[in-house]
Amino acid sequence: MKYSNILNIGILAHVDAGKTTLTEHLLYHAGAIRKIGSVDKGSAVTDSLTLEKERGISIKAATTSFIWKNTKVNLIDTPGHVDFSSEVARTLCVVDAVFLVISAVEGVQAHTLTIVDALHDLKIPTLIFINKIDRQGADTESVLKQIKKELQFKTVSIYTSHDEGLTSAHIKSVFNNNAIDKEQKEAIVEELIETDENLLTQYFNGVHLSDEVYLNTITKSTSNILITPVFTGIAKNNIGVEELLNGLVQFIKPKERNTTDETSAYVYKLEHHKIHGAMAHVKVFSGELLSKSVIYNHTQSIETKINQSKIFHETKHLDTTITTGDIGIITGVLGTKAGDILGNPKDIPKLPELNIPVLSVQVIAINDKDYNALAQALQIIDKEDPSLQFKWHKPEKELILLLMGDMQIEVLTHLLQERFNIAARFTDPQIVYKETISKAAEGYIRYWMPKPCWAIMTFLIEPAPLNSGVSYQSIVSKNDVHNKYQNEIARTIPKALEQGLLGWQVTDVKITLVKGEDHNVHSRPGDFNLATPMGIMKGLQNGGTHLLEPLLRFEIKTNEELLGKLISELTNRRAIIDAPTFEQDLVLLTGTIPVATSLDLSIKLNTICSGRLRLRTIFHGYDVCPEGEGKTKEFKGVNPLDEAQWILHRRGAYKADERII
Repeated sequence: MKYSNILNIGILAHVDAGKTTLTEHLLYHAGAIRKIGSVDKGSAVTDSLTLEKERGISIKAATTSFIWKNTKVNLIDTPGHVDFSSEVARTLCVVDAVFLVISAVEGVQAHTLTIVDALHDLKIPTLIFINKIDRQGADTESVLKQIKKELQFKTVSIYTSHDEGLTSAHIKSVFNNNAIDKEQKEAIVEELIETDENLLTQYFNGVHLSDEVYLNTITKSTSNILITPVFTGIAKNNIGVEELLNGLVQFIKPKERNTTDETSAYVYKLEHHKIHGAMAHVKVFSGELLSKSVIYNHTQSIETKINQSKIFHETKHLDTTITTGDIGIITGVLGTKAGDILGNPKDIPKLPELNIPVLSVQVIAINDKDYNALAQALQIIDKEDPSLQFKWHKPEKELILLLMGDMQIEVLTHLLQERFNIAARFTDPQIVYKETISKAAEGYIRYWMPKPCWAIMTFLIEPAPLNSGVSYQSIVSKNDVHNKYQNEIARTIPKALEQGLLGWQVTDVKITLVKGEDHNVHSRPGDFNLATPMGIMKGLQNGGTHLLEPLLRFEIKTNEELLGKLISELTNRRAIIDAPTFEQDLVLLTGTIPVATSLDLSIKLNTICSGRLRLRTIFHGYDVCPEGEGKTKEFKGVNPLDEAQWILHRRGAYKADERII
């Protein structure tokens, strides 16, 4: 089934802004569902998980579709809680535009700020829906000021709110409406014309501009990310829903399709189905995906077979080819993870980093007999959410995950019990430190006994700028080390840096292969794979390493009178505080703070401010950990510095958990 117009729309919000309720009413109004579900009653179409129904929150991105005015709309309802940012990030890679839902009472909240940073970076057209205008305390004008100042959107109101905070609350169209207040409309129009130089010139030259000209300008400026149309309403009462739908097809135009035959697709979600097994939700950027075909997984470097291809049709799936610009599901695809690129990676947007997991937990089976089953379950879950970065340390029987916070622990506990029938508990979260080399040093390794083997290398490892990651290059001639061996060295470097001298992942280093030698008879690619970690660890040992700790960027807004108490609390937590800014009787504090000292920051600051504050934190990066702070870890498994045991281990003659040959 082919559609001439397809729009892929994400619906985003801070938790409890009414995002899923709006989704239900959009689907109902478009005729995709016959009955409106309730978030509170657990009957919302896009909240399919048991915990979503019980808690009334969205945990996983859920896709449905509908037809509105000859346009197929694939609508992706995303989680609103910060702990599930990875789901939102992958969704942003596949959307043409988004609905951003903001409460008329709470206004711009912490997670909204994080989302909008990514929208600006990815240049995603946005329509804003200010919801709940009937609730006591609703103030659309105040929210609009927040949107302009804090979200940095240039807005144009398409509808205005009236009788706010009352059951009689309603909306009025700004354009093509003789009943609209002239002064109010003029103020809105002046904001609009500032985004179009030609329009501005005509306006100041006294040229009469019709509402159709204004609306056409909004369409052009929205697609060019110059303007953000704002709608208002009450989602639960179906007020403003049809207006938002009309605004979508009027102001957001489908992007030009890539006409190349070469397939390019992105897996934004992976889920498990009792019958179909792994189901990959994909956006096709070019080419097509069809049943019984083979696709190359660029991320995993494997070919995988598609059993079935399906597109979304309202709340169901139709078996058919997924064509350019559409979103759908493919089954089979063994080895595929969420976030994988299928085919050509050229047109795939870069995954935004909304939040980085900096907490590590160990997962423990309550019943020892479930240990292996738990490990296998976590491997499956890790494919569905690679941000968990699951590690299985088999000799120590440790199962380790990286998480954002407590809500993820609750969800995973529930998921393991419900889906896999495994009762599990989680240890208290630990900070994820990293380490880096302290001074430039060389690591020399000569692996030539017992034959047949031959791999001789010298690595130069140098400190690199903070948060720059790892870079690797070789200045060794292909005559000294054959190209296939050099490729094996490059492939092994990331694995060799997973644990350093202090037990943490090594980062912010520049590694150069400065000398090397192979043997035309004795060398094998596996020799360089085995020897590289030994050479890297020797270099780290010679240069020494030190800890890096994760930092958060914080933003606190509260009453000015509380400034002294806040600064005292933050200073005690090793925060670096920027100069405060003042607005009326409010103060805005920004700065950085170690994750290690901020785990209970929200609770403490809410106590100090009696709940009268807005706190936003986002991952800032890693910095040098002061001496005496931070924690080291024991090396897991066989350490490459123990060369004899490492060689035996890699040759399969040494079992780390039994320590026998």
